[in-house]
Amino acid sequence: MLASNARLVLVLALIALALAPGVSESQETHRPVLLGKHWVAVTGKPQGATAGAMMFQQGGNAVDAAAAMLAATATMWDVLGWGGETQALIYNPNTGEVLGINALGVAPTGATPEFFLDQGMLYPPEFGPLAATTPGTPGGLMVMVAEYGRLSLAQVLAPSIQLAEGYPIEASQSANIERRREILEQWPSSTRVFLPHHDPENPEQRAAPAPGEIFRQPELKATLERLVAAESEALANGASRKEAIYAAYELFYRGAIAEEIVTATREAGGLFTERDLAEWEVIIEEPITTNYRGIDVYKLTSWTQGPVLLQALNILEGFDLQAMGYNSTRYVHTLYQAMSLAFADRDFYYGDPYTAPAEPIEGLLSKDYAAQRRQLISFDGLIENLRPGDPYPFQGETNPFTELLEAWTPEPPEADAEGIGGFQQAMQMSHREGFLAGTTSIQAADAEGWVVSVTPSGGWIPAFIAGETGIGLSQRMQSFVLDERLNPYNVVAPGKRPRVTLTPSLALRDGEPLMAFSVQGGDSQDQNLLQFFLNMVEWGMTVQQAADGRGHIQSFNMQSSFGAHQAELNKIQVPPLVSAYTRDQLAAMGYDVEAVERVYNPTTAIWFDREHGAMHGAASDYGDDYGIAW
Repeated sequence: MLASNARLVLVLALIALALAPGVSESQETHRPVLLGKHWVAVTGKPQGATAGAMMFQQGGNAVDAAAAMLAATATMWDVLGWGGETQALIYNPNTGEVLGINALGVAPTGATPEFFLDQGMLYPPEFGPLAATTPGTPGGLMVMVAEYGRLSLAQVLAPSIQLAEGYPIEASQSANIERRREILEQWPSSTRVFLPHHDPENPEQRAAPAPGEIFRQPELKATLERLVAAESEALANGASRKEAIYAAYELFYRGAIAEEIVTATREAGGLFTERDLAEWEVIIEEPITTNYRGIDVYKLTSWTQGPVLLQALNILEGFDLQAMGYNSTRYVHTLYQAMSLAFADRDFYYGDPYTAPAEPIEGLLSKDYAAQRRQLISFDGLIENLRPGDPYPFQGETNPFTELLEAWTPEPPEADAEGIGGFQQAMQMSHREGFLAGTTSIQAADAEGWVVSVTPSGGWIPAFIAGETGIGLSQRMQSFVLDERLNPYNVVAPGKRPRVTLTPSLALRDGEPLMAFSVQGGDSQDQNLLQFFLNMVEWGMTVQQAADGRGHIQSFNMQSSFGAHQAELNKIQVPPLVSAYTRDQLAAMGYDVEAVERVYNPTTAIWFDREHGAMHGAASDYGDDYGIAW
């Protein structure tokens, strides 16, 4: 009898194990963990990772490698261009500190709500000269190398100059350019660069370079060589390495290159002035942080969506996630609701901390505020009337926008097809396109202890090329709002930074780097990064398993940061690792469930094995992301 009962218990246990959502199925990977003792370089393209490796081979550190990868991927238009924006988190082993690089451009002179509203726009446009903030990537790259690198600008830019001279273009990029040709044909400079086979008399003929064709960018090559020449001239005149790099910076932002960018942009209807570029500067800033179960997680502050990850971790810290089971109904529901609460705060409170009004970041990151928000999560169903909270009492202040907060709705005003202006209206991104838009990611680390995480973006195809510079300008103006009822902290104004989705990440344990991680994908970024982090910390996955993220869910319960800023409330995408039983339970709770083969998740990461003195790198096999380690 006892033996029979024991067998019954064993059978029931095996059945429960078979039916329960587990981690084992998610552990299959198509790529190995990158194991390195000396250095690791990971980014969005194999050529980009090779550029990083070249810097290490020349004696550079992780900052030099990250800058070379940034330059290479921008030259390859890996969903960014040279006129876009860059930001980074850097761990400095000499000081034991994490510092932030803010190289996000600002709105130009004349960029006011009234300007855009007078043109019938509900938001700044998605493409073209009026979509551009001041270029940030060149300045961010040069400041990082000057302040924290070892190599010369000439060394760091050498791979990208070779790529600009010509490289075999990928089939996906070739198709992307051809698909966007109608937009690119608006601007002669963009047509010249991207559409070498353009024939106005034969519109049926392919205009983009064919897959595998050598894609040449002589104008960009000349611009990069001018920066190197400025550095060389300064060195010849006795300047230090740092001073020489800043001589190149001066040429770009206050010299002949700036003049050409401004002239070309204004001729095409843009608003840039020479003063806009001359007064813009890279900010080296202190990042924000929270502690999750003994791990210090660092993000950039409210000019990005980075605080969302920290807010979600603060909420989730109050739950026993492991007891729920990986990808169980309760686990998926808890993650979704925590993310929804954090993103609701993002949609109302995040903006440029260097302009008024001041964001309530202390209150937003308060553990007590997180506890209050946590109480809204019920396991019986969805949060009713999801909206931003009020973090001001948690920093001893009164909310100055109480009336706006009470009237806030996640549904933005709908675009008027007649009033928003012809072509721009026709090109409005869908919610899904905006949700997954833009960006690449970069991770670099070395044996000395330098660690860098970057999520650069902007200036993606279809980019407006500024004259003969070869520089494709940012499209980040679209992330502003024109109506304070949507977000009083993110209303467009000259000299102001838009709140962006770009969000690199570093995590430390006991003051030592534990992991660096970031991901492409517009608004989806911190959702994937949250699940990557939990995969590592709560579920014990390897860095490659966690980066692949085949069990990740995707929530659309937020306003898009792009296009017409739509929202798809209570929408959730789930992969096959979420069981049919769980999908049915989620639907019964009120979710609009969509089963997908896999959610968008091109994560890159490095994990530090302190016990063995090794670095473990990973690049999701979702796209072209690639890494090299030694």
